[in-house]
Amino acid sequence: VQLVESGGGLVAAGGSLSLSCAVSGVSFGTHDIGWFHQAPGKEREGIATWSYADGNKFYANAVKGLFTISGDYAKNTVTLRMDNLMADDTAVYYCAAGVAPLAHGLRSREYQFWGQGTQVTVSS
Repeated sequence: VQLVESGGGLVAAGGSLSLSCAVSGVSFGTHDIGWFHQAPGKEREGIATWSYADGNKFYANAVKGLFTISGDYAKNTVTLRMDNLMADDTAVYYCAAGVAPLAHGLRSREYQFWGQGTQVTVSS
């Protein structure tokens, strides 16, 4: 299994970014894909999950209405659209794959495979 994130960068507060996770080695219906972020000195936190099997989505309360997760079966990619970014969204963002069904979806310990991460910096 291989996951590769892209799309990070520098954005002004209030702006938007879309992160992409290219997934390979995962069979449909066997894994869920999650997005996490980790700010300096803080623990890795779950943001959103997407089920390959049925397209179900689940979000952390802090990002509901601001972030959108979606999957493209044809391209084997999972995208995280982030709107109205604030300075405290600055972090390294990771995508991960975990064997479905996940018990919770936003706990990092449920995921077996991780990408290398992409940096998102929001300037205030």
